Amino acid sequence: MNITPDHLFRLLGDSTRLRSLMLLIEHAELCVCELTHALNLSQPKISRHLAQLRELGLVTDRREGLWVYYQLQPALPKWVEVILQETWQANSNIAPFINDRQLLVDMPNRPSAACCA
Repeated sequence: MNITPDHLFRLLGDSTRLRSLMLLIEHAELCVCELTHALNLSQPKISRHLAQLRELGLVTDRREGLWVYYQLQPALPKWVEVILQETWQANSNIAPFINDRQLLVDMPNRPSAACCA
């Protein structure tokens, strides 16, 4: 993993990637379908942004049947963890982050219910 500050901040400068990371900080793991629902974006767009986060080493993924689940990389450098946690703590209760969280909570047929939209 070779995360540099310029790469990290370039990735965090995109709203889709930042919003995805903020949801992943709060939830241990999310399916792509949950992120598409919460962010109200298409699956290809979400997948493209998640691939960029995965390439830098910020997230990992796993497949379970048809679904792909993402989580924060458990071995993130401490300085990256601090930046992400501080960003989440300072902004989790403002738009668009609070709206994303509510859409996720309201999502019908979440993967935990064995169905994914």
